[in-house]
Amino acid sequence: MGNTVALAELVEGRALTKRNTMKSTTVRTQGRVAGSFGLGGVRQKAEMDRKLRFTALLHHITATQLRESYYQLKKDAAPGVDKETWREYYVGHWDRIENLRERIHSGSYRAQPSRRTYIDKEDGSQRPLGIAALEDKIVQQAVRNVLNQIYEADFLGFSYGYREGRSQHEALDALYVGITSKKIKWILDADIKGFFDNIDHEWLLRFLEIRVGDKRILRLLKKWLKTGYIEDGKRVRQEVGTPQGAVISPLLANIFLHYVLDVWASWWRHTQTKGDMIIVRYADDFVIGFQYYEEALKFLTALKRRFTEHKLTLHPKKTRLIEFGRYARENRKARGKGKPETFDFLGFTLSCSRDKTGNFFLRRKTIKKRLRRTIREVKEELKERMHKKVDETVTWLASVITGYINYHGVPGNINSVRGFHQQCERELYRTLKRRSNKARKLTWKDFREIVKGRIPKPRLSQPFPDERFWRQRLEVRAV
Repeated sequence: MGNTVALAELVEGRALTKRNTMKSTTVRTQGRVAGSFGLGGVRQKAEMDRKLRFTALLHHITATQLRESYYQLKKDAAPGVDKETWREYYVGHWDRIENLRERIHSGSYRAQPSRRTYIDKEDGSQRPLGIAALEDKIVQQAVRNVLNQIYEADFLGFSYGYREGRSQHEALDALYVGITSKKIKWILDADIKGFFDNIDHEWLLRFLEIRVGDKRILRLLKKWLKTGYIEDGKRVRQEVGTPQGAVISPLLANIFLHYVLDVWASWWRHTQTKGDMIIVRYADDFVIGFQYYEEALKFLTALKRRFTEHKLTLHPKKTRLIEFGRYARENRKARGKGKPETFDFLGFTLSCSRDKTGNFFLRRKTIKKRLRRTIREVKEELKERMHKKVDETVTWLASVITGYINYHGVPGNINSVRGFHQQCERELYRTLKRRSNKARKLTWKDFREIVKGRIPKPRLSQPFPDERFWRQRLEVRAV
């Protein structure tokens, strides 16, 4: 019984996150949150009263908070339109941040447009990114730190993306446990078409005002939403969407989907279904499982309608309702159909399989396209490093392989890990042989001596999901 309750709380209910007690000092406040004790006090108030509207939040944006936010930023991130890097800003940053604080509180702070750039997607298209100016990043991080205290109390347990103490593997674990422990027979694999580019500002601000009553914070958020971006020397005002790459964007996206999807889907599960239903969402990527096909179809129809009301669209080609789960193989075989379809989630292809004893096993394998793309990127980088020091190149490749193993080394995926490892070693060997005429004589035996003890061996780095899942639930309950 205890396990069932824990599963419901994590996969379907409100989060059981550990308390993040922030350093705090007593402050004088306005409005309904009088007597709050720093950010820890904001979190406490948000948890105590789910309907509380915070009317005084800007005073939490202190010089200390701004400095901490500055230190939280990536030091090697690309600069925005201001062309200023983290390290350049460091010179005299104490005085500069104090000046920034004064501008924020006096209302003279002005957000700068983002610098637009593009990254390639797996399907051959390009995803636009918005790189904010450094001071905008600092202020966004500070506001994000404050708002997180409120929304971490609100976000539901099946929401995992860009949240405190939550990871992609925890989302994968929750999905694994949900499918293997509940009577899930159908999977809704959904994709929101251009989500970040189509977030409606009016709806987003309406959702923010449910919890945020401080007009000064809301004005900051409006500035970042409306300021737009610079592309090819021209400024483009943004009337819809929030730029991917902006520090504040992940939180705003989570807030939007919290109200549009999470709260509504949780209500649906409790009021409109008779069978089992599970939900796992990581940012705009979500999977929903059902026991009954009729309920899954009814939910999909309602979901399309709800998204349309909030100016979102499900991708018609990437959104599928497929037969899946413990009973899918037998049920499809009885009807004379082939193997159950597969679906992708967070870098893995999930399929219905069997373990050595013949029992159902939810297999997770690295997505083939992603594996090929990563190997191609390694090959191209090794070409660039051809004439660098061998030790330096080997160290770099070892870090790449270690990172790959740490993420993809899940039970059932050892063949993909081995394949990646072998291909990386092969590409390194070819690169070293091309360095010079003398290097062409390099043998595999000599190569093995060079990389011996330096290139990590293929292994499983992640435990079985149900083991970690229940262990974490027990740890949280012990806090």
